[in-house]
Amino acid sequence: MNATPIRLLIHGANGRMGQALQRLCDEASGCNVVAAVSRKVGPRVIDGIPQFAASEHPGAPEFDVAIDFSLPEGFDAILGLCVARGKPLVSGTTGLSDAQVAALDAASAHIPLAWASNFSLGVAVLHDLVERAARVLPGWDCDIVEAHHTRKLDAPSGTALTLGAAAEAGGAQPRYASLRAGDIVGEHLVQFANAGERLELVHRATSRDIFARGALHVAQRLAARGPGRYRVADLL
Repeated sequence: MNATPIRLLIHGANGRMGQALQRLCDEASGCNVVAAVSRKVGPRVIDGIPQFAASEHPGAPEFDVAIDFSLPEGFDAILGLCVARGKPLVSGTTGLSDAQVAALDAASAHIPLAWASNFSLGVAVLHDLVERAARVLPGWDCDIVEAHHTRKLDAPSGTALTLGAAAEAGGAQPRYASLRAGDIVGEHLVQFANAGERLELVHRATSRDIFARGALHVAQRLAARGPGRYRVADLL
């Protein structure tokens, strides 16, 4: 952990995650938001934080780590800024194109990078448990059941697919089921079943703040790492 607070640039500051990051960073002692970047800006300073439009990236002040929760169309600019300044990037922006994923991989040769569909620390642990279970339970049925609020349109969720990739890495062939109901923040059940027994690994999110807290946790640790692409589990 850094002895002094790290300076953060928040990209996608007007979104739900961007607002949570600013609020939680204000409550924490290990970070300080020095710039908030959004597609459009009104007041130039809000709660002491300088505001920048996405087109004004080059004018952003010095920062130690950028955290990006935006849209694919804004991703190239923030990645380019981090590479140009040699600064780490934490990103949870989903829907990236193949070209953007390739650019992410190429940039990792020059700066520390952490991209994830889910920054929950619990899910990071679950990911490794799923791969381990799949590896030591060959031939068992593997099913992943995810549940989210009714406003979530994609199914299976990105997290379910990531857990499925972990199961596949261990040799399993996962099947998926999705539920959309009420205001469920996020639940993921990974079940391994065989004759006479069943193993269930479950993660339940009850607050969206866990994703912002996880991203801040990753940012604080990524600041001290060398170039490369890191998983959340690598930074626990």
